[in-house]
Amino acid sequence: MRDYDQDTAFLGQWGSFQRVVFFLLCTSTIPNGFSAFSVIFLGDSPPHWCLIPESANISAEWRRASIPTEVVNGEIEHSRCRRYRLDLIANFSARNLVPGQDVNLTDVQQEGCVDGWTYSNGTYQSTIVTEFDLVCSDQWKQPFTSSVYFLGVLCGSFFSGQLSDRIKLWLGCELHLVAYCSNKSPPCLKSQSCALCRFGRKPVLFMTMAVQTLFTFVQVFSPSWEVFSILFFIVGLGQISNYVAAFVLGTEILTGSVRVLYSSLGVCLFFAFGYMMLPFIAFFIRDWRTLLVALSVPGLAYIPLWWFIPESPRWLLTQGRVQEAEAILRDAARRNGVTPPEFVFTPTEGEERTCKRGESHSFLDLLRSRNIRHTTVILFLVWWTLSMGYFGLSLNTSHLHGNPYLNCFISAAIEVPAYVASWLALRYLPRRLCSSASMLLGGGVLFFIQLVPPSLPVLSISLEMIGKFGMATGTALMFVYTGELYPTVMRNTAVGACTMVSRVGSAIAPYFIHLGAYHKYLPYILLGSLTLLSAASTVFLPESFGRPLPETIAQMHKRERLKCTCLNGEQRNPPKEQVNSPVTLLESQL
Repeated sequence: MRDYDQDTAFLGQWGSFQRVVFFLLCTSTIPNGFSAFSVIFLGDSPPHWCLIPESANISAEWRRASIPTEVVNGEIEHSRCRRYRLDLIANFSARNLVPGQDVNLTDVQQEGCVDGWTYSNGTYQSTIVTEFDLVCSDQWKQPFTSSVYFLGVLCGSFFSGQLSDRIKLWLGCELHLVAYCSNKSPPCLKSQSCALCRFGRKPVLFMTMAVQTLFTFVQVFSPSWEVFSILFFIVGLGQISNYVAAFVLGTEILTGSVRVLYSSLGVCLFFAFGYMMLPFIAFFIRDWRTLLVALSVPGLAYIPLWWFIPESPRWLLTQGRVQEAEAILRDAARRNGVTPPEFVFTPTEGEERTCKRGESHSFLDLLRSRNIRHTTVILFLVWWTLSMGYFGLSLNTSHLHGNPYLNCFISAAIEVPAYVASWLALRYLPRRLCSSASMLLGGGVLFFIQLVPPSLPVLSISLEMIGKFGMATGTALMFVYTGELYPTVMRNTAVGACTMVSRVGSAIAPYFIHLGAYHKYLPYILLGSLTLLSAASTVFLPESFGRPLPETIAQMHKRERLKCTCLNGEQRNPPKEQVNSPVTLLESQL
């Protein structure tokens, strides 16, 4: 009995049909790059100080002197949350006293910003910080806004993963769907209890894109920070679900090396392209409400794609809808200029391809035996640290010296060579070596930032971008490495658990960066320490490069001494199972 890839080999791998599917699905991830980091500009805090109302009878000289100064990170700045008591200042002004000469301002009592704040409009016309006064006693709401979004992503990952697991349980197949059902499907596939199975990949993709687009636009009308945060949470739900749906649809339609390229590089690069476009859009639109409108408009451009992106033939086959699957493949053959066989799926093969219930494993199985428990704990630490470092450094670009738009673009652009480097490393280098090296690079340079003199801000920014490069590279590598370490019967559970832990790290990341308000270099010291600890811990993981993927728990790789295997001629041409492992891994996380 042949599998799906063999049955559809007559289409080729890179015809007109595959090119359209590849690029349209990749472009559907561009808005994800918008929403994931839009808070960089939506929630940035411009310079501010206490408002001195016009009704206060104070001279211009005393108005300037009414804001006290304080030392912040070794530099003298005007206080952002305190002012001298206006009744006293008005009394001094009425008596024509000179501030600092006739009056010692250090002896004057201070008060909070009871009349509100004045915000600098040198960079932004408005942000949610200036709109809802998220400063001083409400400053905690700034990082919490980002955390709310990532909590939405966390919940979206959970629900998407649960839906994927339920579909796998009902269908009794691995996510690859290399076996599928005919018209004589088991009764469960045609019962009402499997309603979720009947939604399909394509409707879910467009539904989640609509959720992301619609609620991004609805945020424009937020009357309060609380409403904005709730809507932002829903945008996070749609963002990750959209990404997952596009990923699954592409990996099920594409085959061979094109599927590997799409899974390990294509969607990542287009996400980075969307991230790179964000600062360009924000540069020309400085008002946060107008910016949200601009970020939601591209979602409308994807409506016509409904007629160009097909449903997954693999999924249709699992539902027993063989004729619809054949119709899509015959249309694909017409676009590619090839002649399809008389029967793409023979009735005999269709009857044989019935789903068998597979073995299921729970989260507790990841901690049951000593070997698996050690691997799981190390991977949890690595995933948590990399996610926190990646999003922390990404969100920190508005706090760096210089133009925040240029800094954000550089931070986004650095991901392109990072993803390419990870793709090349996966093909030619041992997993432990390249994973540990990327984290050593990402964490090591963060320690040197505190040694850079204030007169060289460009050098400190360059070091931070190198750190971002290491974090992005390590994140891409760990997706593949994790899937190769666990056996097939546990792979989906393991990668799903690791991604859940990483979402927790991304939710904590805004507060890590917020520590810079208390000590400028504290976030870099903590992130650098955690990353170096994670790099050292990967040495104790098993090596999987050039080895077949384990199918059972008994076949799971054991720990061994670290040694280089990249120069061996046999390793230069790893077996087929290893070459396809990026797909095995990235599909299994869904």
